[in-house]
Amino acid sequence: MPEEKSENIFTELLKFALVAVIIVVPVRLFVAQPFIVSGASMVPTFENGQYLIVDELSYRFDEPDRGDVVIFKYPKDPSQYFIKRLIGLPGETIRITESSVTVTKTDGSSVVLDESYVVNEGNGGSLTVELENDEYFAMGDNRPESSDSRMWGILPKENIVGRALVRLLPIQNATLLPGSTPAQ
Repeated sequence: MPEEKSENIFTELLKFALVAVIIVVPVRLFVAQPFIVSGASMVPTFENGQYLIVDELSYRFDEPDRGDVVIFKYPKDPSQYFIKRLIGLPGETIRITESSVTVTKTDGSSVVLDESYVVNEGNGGSLTVELENDEYFAMGDNRPESSDSRMWGILPKENIVGRALVRLLPIQNATLLPGSTPAQ
């Protein structure tokens, strides 16, 4: 009798593990993944060590928007993952001065970005970049501490993994769509 009971427990555990794998693996591979913020490039929006869940599904059906906080494979070394805010979208021209970022949209209109989320003033000099199809311009919120498109160039769409969906830790800062800004 004890042998039959232990075999039954083993069978139940095996079934549970199989169901867990069938559910967890596809979610992890195609829908969401964890991400831990490393460094100070997104302060004050994100602090070093914060734990996020990345939405990998949305950009399969919709295009990234200006102001989205995205996680992507670093173009110079795709084994590294970065987190930055999208500033420029495909077909736009980005003009950066020490104190402002101006975007000329595909329709020819220009807008100076309202970057209230940027605490540290100073963009590190002047730069003008014209984006092609499937190219984005990304910058960190903590400009003096950020290695971003100003240094390493454009962000190809294919490198974008997803957007910050949930900040889980620290628990007192838990939020849905952390870092979201109104479209400009």
